[in-house]
Amino acid sequence: MNVLYVNWDISPEIFNISGFPLKYYGLLFLAGLVLCYTILKTIYKKENLSQQAHEALFSYAFIGILVGARLGHCLFYDFDYYSQHPIEIFLPIQKGADGAYHFSGYAGLASHGGGIGLIIMLLIYARKFSIKFMTVLDVIAIATPLAGAFIRLGNLMNSEIIGTPSNAPWAFIFRQIDNIPRHPAQLYEAICYLMIFLVVYFIYTKNIFKVGKGFYFGITTLLIFIVRFFVEFIKVDQVDFEKGMSLNMGQILSIPFLFLGLFFIIKSIRDKKEMKVS
Repeated sequence: MNVLYVNWDISPEIFNISGFPLKYYGLLFLAGLVLCYTILKTIYKKENLSQQAHEALFSYAFIGILVGARLGHCLFYDFDYYSQHPIEIFLPIQKGADGAYHFSGYAGLASHGGGIGLIIMLLIYARKFSIKFMTVLDVIAIATPLAGAFIRLGNLMNSEIIGTPSNAPWAFIFRQIDNIPRHPAQLYEAICYLMIFLVVYFIYTKNIFKVGKGFYFGITTLLIFIVRFFVEFIKVDQVDFEKGMSLNMGQILSIPFLFLGLFFIIKSIRDKKEMKVS
């Protein structure tokens, strides 16, 4: 029966030079951001936003996502460890069994923290370039799911965030973890995020709905975290304290984002109706 399953035994490293590896995760993370940045150039032109603002966007988004995702992982998922090793929060190193520090890369990024970090940096960005904050959130939200898809493909290449055992013919055997067929939870999320991007981008380019500010931020946030919430049911617990919990940390952190997305969808529809009435 194993012939039906996908045997996944890819090294996370593309190559390694003197202990400094180039990993698929980092490459896909960067590629996703660059692709989103390129797509947003067209959106910026359509929204009459300055080229200067677009050129500065990448650095703001990169810093916000990376710092937020790193702090999110350290605070939400592994606080006990990082509270005792604070230097490892900020530097891509880890203390080995020999007591010496070794380059490890940032082994631990949380998407919820990345989302929060991005929003904070976009607030600073909006003030810097005198753009309405909701306009910035709407514009960025259109491309965000595409970046999420690339990040989850990076998780797949790392054989991390694996799913629970499954007998489905498309199950993956992550050979670097064990020999058990499992749901490719990372791939499920990547496909869903790609579909969300295509749908939201289509709605935007075709101007299907006449809505107020905040709609695209709301619909993207709601759809992403609906997917995240339900896929968590077929993921292996990422940290020990999640064992026995009715909802894991990923689901608990998703709930505020679900309400946030719903709030902005309703608000944008109401704002548009009030504009028509007035």
